[in-house]
Amino acid sequence: MSNQATNHARRVIPLRPASPEPGPSGQRPPVPRPVPSAPAPKEPLWRDLVGDVLRQERLAQERTLKDVADAARISMPYLSEVERGRKEASSEVLAAAARALGLSLADLLSRAHGELARITARRTPGSRVTSVTGSSTTSATSALVALAAGSRAPSAPRRGGLCLAA
Repeated sequence: MSNQATNHARRVIPLRPASPEPGPSGQRPPVPRPVPSAPAPKEPLWRDLVGDVLRQERLAQERTLKDVADAARISMPYLSEVERGRKEASSEVLAAAARALGLSLADLLSRAHGELARITARRTPGSRVTSVTGSSTTSATSALVALAAGSRAPSAPRRGGLCLAA
């Protein structure tokens, strides 16, 4: 194959668009700049939601970090980082912290889900999710809440494991 045929077969894609040709006055017309759009609001992280629920409950009970950490048998700095959303706590740690506050793990997850539904419904107009117990929650959300509460969703097949989807 000749070099000319090889070059002819290749298509060159420019990295930037070609600049407009100069007008009659010899100056190039201004290149329109894209208008920056407002960034889409970020959904909160699960660890932030769970940490907020733990902190709200601890403060509602007027308890100290030390008191709850001792009852949960976890370190006070670690519990503080979990509350601030700095650490991705294991389910065992979350269950221990919830129990220390008189909650079950299902209660903690349900409250965090309620916060997520409230925040995302406020950010996205026309959202179908309005509340944890509302009639407009999606079936996937209802199944997640039912699983967190320890029951099985009516349409969910029996399986040996638990799958949490975010």
